[in-house]
Amino acid sequence: MKAIYLLLAAALLPLSLKAQEMQFFRPNNQLGVNMFETSKIDTVPFKAMKVKVGGNFEMAFQALRNFNTAIPETKTGFTGNVNSLEKLTNGFDLPMANLNVDAQLEDGIRMNITMYLASRHHEDTWVKGGYIQFDKLLFLKSDIINMLMKNITIKVGQFDVDYGDQHFRRSDGGNTIYNPFVENYIMDEFATEIGAEVYIHTNSGFFVMGGMTNGELDATVVAGTKIDSATHQPNQFDPAFHGKIGFDKQVNKDFRVRITGSGYIVHSANSSTLFGGDRTGSHYFNVMENQNVANGTTLSDENDYSPFSGRLNPGFSEEVNTVMGNLFLKYKGLEFFGTAEDAKGRAITEVNERKATQYAADLIYRFPQGKENFWVGFRYNTVTALLQGYTSNITIDREAGSLGWFITKNILAKAEYVNQSYEGYPAANILNGGNFHGAVLEASIGF
Repeated sequence: MKAIYLLLAAALLPLSLKAQEMQFFRPNNQLGVNMFETSKIDTVPFKAMKVKVGGNFEMAFQALRNFNTAIPETKTGFTGNVNSLEKLTNGFDLPMANLNVDAQLEDGIRMNITMYLASRHHEDTWVKGGYIQFDKLLFLKSDIINMLMKNITIKVGQFDVDYGDQHFRRSDGGNTIYNPFVENYIMDEFATEIGAEVYIHTNSGFFVMGGMTNGELDATVVAGTKIDSATHQPNQFDPAFHGKIGFDKQVNKDFRVRITGSGYIVHSANSSTLFGGDRTGSHYFNVMENQNVANGTTLSDENDYSPFSGRLNPGFSEEVNTVMGNLFLKYKGLEFFGTAEDAKGRAITEVNERKATQYAADLIYRFPQGKENFWVGFRYNTVTALLQGYTSNITIDREAGSLGWFITKNILAKAEYVNQSYEGYPAANILNGGNFHGAVLEASIGF
């Protein structure tokens, strides 16, 4: 309820703090759908400092069912079969809410801070992160720099690392406006890290980005004491590097094409969270878990209750080397968004890297022409990975169909039917022969 009160308080702020137009900004409503990196088109004249207070709120009704074929297993201190799945029923999930504060500090200089007011993973208020974005450097009073900045964007702070394009379409706590489906990918690439990114845009549609971060969700100044099994040296907490090259162009009034390639690399991390950095949690609740509590604790392996139901974290906590390719095509109301990812990495206790691959394809049709406030969509997503301690790969497949309606530009309703299956898990693992399927209805607000 605290999240609702905070959002209501934001709505009652003086008009001077609301509905302000921002430069080089992605709107928190339907206007932000299919936007990726912010444009260099300068359409908002700067007159004075502006502050925009906005928010996102979502609530969902879940009707999912699950089953598995894992052999029964008991553990000391726990009661019953730890490989049995929690029985699900139809009901409402925990609502989630975000608070967004954006400030136009100067001409071409914008700041953002986002807070998770309430979410599945952290039910209390948490700060997601904050950054400052420079699209102009007029304070340097240099004609040469002003000319260069017409094609350059600089981002500094703690922000969502721009690896791949899927993170622009994912649900982020209470913000589900951009996602035509209820949940994100099975292997969800999302991390907020401290660093900087520099973009170079061209008028032809080509762009390139280079970035460097600390490689950590939780920054630290304490020297590492754990010994890396591969190097036999203490953990060094090296910086992480990432980059993107792409082409994005509206070819004519009906057809847009975008193709990008991205990479992310870190050789030594305190705990890399590129595949597990979401602090809000999955939008499928309790689908493949056994919350078997003993002495106030839960199980510590795959059987454990997880706020990330239905996702897979490959466990690349020490070293990550990953690349992703994305293709986005839009002809009138018909959209295709595809992803191909090849990731390698390891934990600090491992000598050799393991591999995980992910493929996904979204096909969306938005209508009617001009408004596009309705849609119908289908997603196929598959992950194959070698997990730590395993001798053969596991595979997770998901099919999802969706229907959606932007009631207004700020109010969204969508429905999804999902079917997800697990293969290759050992007989004594709770995910052996696992499957969940059913429908989820979701309402979302963004402003």
